Amino acid sequence: MKGDVELARVRYDAATGLVPVVAQDAETGDVLMLAYADREALKRTLATGYAWYYSRSRRAYWRKGATSGNVQRVVEVRLDCDGDAVLYRVVPEGPACHTGEQVCFYRRLVPDGVSSEAADESGPDPHGAAGAGEGDAPAASDADAASDVSVDVSGGAAWDESALARLWGVIDSRYRERPDGSYTTYLFTHGAERMGKKIGEEAVEVALAGVKAERDAAAKAEVASESADLLYHLLVLWRHVGVQPADVWQVLEKRA
Repeated sequence: MKGDVELARVRYDAATGLVPVVAQDAETGDVLMLAYADREALKRTLATGYAWYYSRSRRAYWRKGATSGNVQRVVEVRLDCDGDAVLYRVVPEGPACHTGEQVCFYRRLVPDGVSSEAADESGPDPHGAAGAGEGDAPAASDADAASDVSVDVSGGAAWDESALARLWGVIDSRYRERPDGSYTTYLFTHGAERMGKKIGEEAVEVALAGVKAERDAAAKAEVASESADLLYHLLVLWRHVGVQPADVWQVLEKRA
C-alpha cells in the first residue's frame, strides 16, 4: 500500500453526489456486490465498521444486513487511483445477494441467442436502476429504517407528526439497547460533542440545498432529504441530554 488518503479525496458524481462501491470478501477475494454511497454513507461505514450504502431508488441510507442479518463487517476501505470508485473489503456474515447466492455476480454474460435460459431466472430483480445489493435495504416497517436514517423523499405525504413519533420511539430504543453496528448507537457512544458536529454539518447541508433549490425547483427533494437528516440528528441529541419532543413543542406553542 502506498499510504492512506482522506475522505475528502473521494470524487463523487457531479449529478448524483454518489460514488460506486464494490464489496469484496477480504478472505477469499471474491467480488460480492456493487452498490453506491455518498459522503455520509462512507462516514458511517468508517465510523461503525459495518457496510453502509445509499439507495438511489428509495433515496435512503441502508446498512447491509439490517433486515436479513447478512451484515458486512468492514476490514478496510480503499479508494481507486482516480478517486471515483470505492472498495469495501469485508467479512460477510451470510450471502451478499438477495437471491441467496453468495455473490451477486453469479451469472455469466453471453451474446444474445447463445443461452436459452430465461433472463429472469432469479426472479424479480429488486435492484432495478438502484444498483446491485439494494434488495437488502431496510423495509419501511423495519426499525432500522427509522432509527438509522432511512430517508424517503419520493412521496408527497401530508404533514404527519406520527412519523416523528415513530422515529423518536426507535431512537429511544437504540439509546436503551445499544445494538452493535447501529449508527445511532455510534452517536450515543461518542456523546454530545460528536452529535453537535453532525448537527452543524447537516445544517450547512440544508442551507446549501436551499440555495440550490432557490435556483432550481427540481432540487427541493434535496432540501427535504438534508432536512430529514438534520431532524434525525437533533432527535438523537435530545434523547442523549434528556430533552423530550414535548418540551420543544411547548416552547414552539409559547412562541406561536
